[in-house]
Amino acid sequence: MLALIVLFPGAAAARQPWPDVHTILDVGRPLGPGDYVWDTDDVPAGPARIVVDLDKRRLYVYRAGVEIGRSYIVIGPPEQPTPTGRYPILQKHADHYSSTYGRAPMPYMLRLTRGGVAIHGSPVEEDWVTHGCIGVPTAFARILFRQVKLGDEVIVTRHWLPAAYG
Repeated sequence: MLALIVLFPGAAAARQPWPDVHTILDVGRPLGPGDYVWDTDDVPAGPARIVVDLDKRRLYVYRAGVEIGRSYIVIGPPEQPTPTGRYPILQKHADHYSSTYGRAPMPYMLRLTRGGVAIHGSPVEEDWVTHGCIGVPTAFARILFRQVKLGDEVIVTRHWLPAAYG
């Protein structure tokens, strides 16, 4: 079920600061640890754009201005924070293991930085943290992995969402 909300009027710029969002998913309730939604029904093809809000602990996926996915996330703690910025997806690896943290599993890994920060499948609990990566429920990671391409843009930020998201 989709709700139409105009968030950013006007023509989309080639490298605007945020995705040109015109439709968001109507989830009906706040997402909690381990929760996610995905709906691509009647959404046009095109590149995915991902926004990660570290403060809200949510990852949002858009295609053609339509929100197609949302997930609760785990992030790095203050002593090893998840970095903010704009990142293209540099690498995809479905069965990845960390070379830094004792071969910890990182299923459906989407590498964002050459230093090892990635989006990947993870247990997602309220009090869990990562080593700076963005952990999403593994089932969501599998769907996301299939939907994104190398070079698709990820914006990692804080407090960007309008009040319409709740």
